[in-house]
Amino acid sequence: MKVTVVGAGNVGATCADVLAYREIANEIVLVDIKEGLAEGKALDIWQKAPIDLYDSRTVGATNDFSRTAGSDVVVITSGLPRKPGMSRDDLIATNAQIVTSVTQNIVKYSPEAIIIVVSNPLDVMTYAAHLTSKSPRTKVIGMAGILDTARYRAFLAEALNVSPKDIQALLMGGHGDTMVPLPRYTTVGGIPVTELIGKEQLDAIITRTTYGGGELVKLMGTSAWYAPGSAAAQMVEAIVRDQRRVFPVCMQLDGEYGIKNCYLGVPVILGKNGVEKVLEVQLNTEEMASLKNSEKHVREVMEAFDRMGK
Repeated sequence: MKVTVVGAGNVGATCADVLAYREIANEIVLVDIKEGLAEGKALDIWQKAPIDLYDSRTVGATNDFSRTAGSDVVVITSGLPRKPGMSRDDLIATNAQIVTSVTQNIVKYSPEAIIIVVSNPLDVMTYAAHLTSKSPRTKVIGMAGILDTARYRAFLAEALNVSPKDIQALLMGGHGDTMVPLPRYTTVGGIPVTELIGKEQLDAIITRTTYGGGELVKLMGTSAWYAPGSAAAQMVEAIVRDQRRVFPVCMQLDGEYGIKNCYLGVPVILGKNGVEKVLEVQLNTEEMASLKNSEKHVREVMEAFDRMGK
């Protein structure tokens, strides 16, 4: 089993490290445009194999996609963070060009690969990769929901002073300010979270989750990497091991929730073929309105991307 991670920055390197440590693939290839970066990080991860006792082989390559040939899963983390003075359209244009080029190379050498997009803006980058790859929608998906629900669950575990292992949650919609946390589908050891925490405190946690990425940027001056990298690795594991895990992932909707041709986070069964099934949960009027608002926001970003191609 072979997995490629494109982009050897903090998120990509973390993803590769988790994949190796958990022996999810026999070979893990790191690719980056910066000379020596992917080779160096891959070598560093390989050199700790005797310490952490794993067999997965990590190798790096500078802008050489031929090394990725025959990959079963490819994770795209490439792209630039938004910088001061850069508009949203600037970020879309820059990262879409990167993601499009990367996807072309992926399909050239691994036409059957399942693609997981981590690059931001996440929803529209998943759109760009899907358009470029021409693969089925079930095989080009974005990582956002696992990260966002992890933040939500971590904050709840802290507030309730319980293990995060016992918290299950669902979150839908776009990755960003319009995400849709669903307290009705959040449980702690099977107990509805609304029975364990007051509405005011729960609302505060939901707000903190919504702006979770911004909180980390404010603290560190850069985006997160441990949680995003681990979240992407968890998706790879579900696919490689055909675990049929239920996760929220970003994908093109085709009528689910009354939405067509928009890339939003929804719960799915994730297995060896990518998305095995989209799960449609019942949403009340307020939840559906929030999802539609998220759809509106994502479509605006998609339209901005479309205008750049004209």
